[in-house]
Amino acid sequence: MKTNLILFVFCLLLVSCTKKQAEKAQLSLPLTGTWKLLSGTLIENGDTVVTDYTGNSSFIKIINDSHFAFLLHDLNQGKDSTAAFVAGGGRYTLTGKTYTEHLEYCNDRAWEGHDFTFEITIKNDTLIQQGIEKIESEGVNRLNIERYVKLK
Repeated sequence: MKTNLILFVFCLLLVSCTKKQAEKAQLSLPLTGTWKLLSGTLIENGDTVVTDYTGNSSFIKIINDSHFAFLLHDLNQGKDSTAAFVAGGGRYTLTGKTYTEHLEYCNDRAWEGHDFTFEITIKNDTLIQQGIEKIESEGVNRLNIERYVKLK
């Protein structure tokens, strides 16, 4: 009887550890890493704007176990009308396919302190995130769809 109890407790611990490892893997993989934005689609008030980020600019998002950061700059070193630099970051949460960014830092300070919730899909080396960006004080209320490829 004592052997059965010990065996039961051992199995219970094993199952518990395996479940926690699986949950941790879901949180940290495969989302963590560096992602290059390929394209973005903004849909607002019935208008759709698609931006190709593979031409005159470069945009990356870096995600670790608790934080994200994004960086964009033009590829002409700021020497023409495409001059741009955008940066931001903060904490995020991931629950299943629901990815929520809490933007703590941003060069456009009006965006700081806001949460943005996206549904994410990861297939092989491609990440697609889509969700509503809404900041009432700025008049922003749009669907944002972004397609990234994971950098190696």
